[in-house]
Amino acid sequence: MTADVPFEITLSAAPETATALSEPRVHASLSPAVQRTISPIGVYVQHYRRRLEKDDSEQTDHLKAHADHVAAEAANAVNDLSLEADDEEEETEDLLLLDPKEWKKQDHYAVLGLSKLRYRATLDDIVKIHRKKVLRHHPDKKAAHGHLNDDGFFKCIQKAFNILTDPVKRRQWDSVDPEVSTDIPTGKEKGDFYEIYRPVFEREARFSNKSPVPELGDEDSTREHVESFYEFWYALDSWRSFEYLDKEDVAGGGNRDDKRWIESKNRKERAARKKEDNQRLRTLVDNALKVDPRMARFKVEDKQKRNAKRNAREEDERKARETKAAAEEAAKKVAASAAVQEEEEKKLRQQAHKLFKKEQRSLKVLFKNANYFTGSETPSAADITTATEKLDKILAAKKSVDELAAVRAEIEAAHAAGNGAAAVDQIIAGL
Repeated sequence: MTADVPFEITLSAAPETATALSEPRVHASLSPAVQRTISPIGVYVQHYRRRLEKDDSEQTDHLKAHADHVAAEAANAVNDLSLEADDEEEETEDLLLLDPKEWKKQDHYAVLGLSKLRYRATLDDIVKIHRKKVLRHHPDKKAAHGHLNDDGFFKCIQKAFNILTDPVKRRQWDSVDPEVSTDIPTGKEKGDFYEIYRPVFEREARFSNKSPVPELGDEDSTREHVESFYEFWYALDSWRSFEYLDKEDVAGGGNRDDKRWIESKNRKERAARKKEDNQRLRTLVDNALKVDPRMARFKVEDKQKRNAKRNAREEDERKARETKAAAEEAAKKVAASAAVQEEEEKKLRQQAHKLFKKEQRSLKVLFKNANYFTGSETPSAADITTATEKLDKILAAKKSVDELAAVRAEIEAAHAAGNGAAAVDQIIAGL
């Protein structure tokens, strides 16, 4: 039940210009004063009370207090009531003539005078401006001014309030608000990167289910911050939906199959719009990533690091090649030196062998010229064989040129002294 509210009327004094009649005239008798009570009535009051019965959100207490306050204000409203609206938006004629049946085509923020705030408007902002709009455009208020059946804009106000105070419906409206730009930079704009992209990302951040949303940052942002920023936006969990644009069964007389067909079509259109919006956001992130000066700097740094590693690797390889070449060159020199030395040693061996053979021949010639030290000018075969055997023993025992030369010199000296045979026997005995 609604509470009764006392309503008092005080008659004002007669104007000074009024002239008194010489004789009072009684046209009719006045009824005796009666104190009456009135009740707050109207569609908007009942709307609030129905909302209070169904709304189980955290805003219930706030809305209930507001509903009671509006009811009291409506009951106490008088004709000379005026609002202080220095900060209110102007209500144009086109706005006041809106058709409440075309509510889906209306700008609900503009209807409530919140065009400047839009999705940034808080619930307090909406409730406050709604109260002022109700006090100004309530049908009872207008009826007092002679405007009967003029409740079209009031219905628009109520519809806007109903949508913007419902979290789900407001999200649906904010998702398709035509006054909020969905344009994204192409990546070819000239100017400061942060001034171009920061407001766009801040605008789109309102659709994120996850918070806090990382900020774009600036030129001094760390690599970790920049990389996490783009990772967040590439995997953005957006609550943006497109149910507000669903087609409805306007006639309301469709059968079940028609309704199912309409719902199926709505689902497909929602999915298509969601896919298109996801692609738009992906393009935004791609474009930003391509022209982000920090990413360009990171690429240069990475290239320098890669080049430094490559240069270091190439330097190590060069040094290894030089070391290997030096080792091979040294080995070649050693080999060449060894070959030269071997050649020299070979020549020396060949020379020594020649001298050795020469000494052997000289010693054989000595034996032959000395008639094999037999003392006879015509030694017998047996004497020659015996002397030759002795010579072979001497040649087999003496391995060096010097030894042969010494033996030859000793035998020559002994032969010259007539003791050649004895010297030979002595040498044989000493072997």
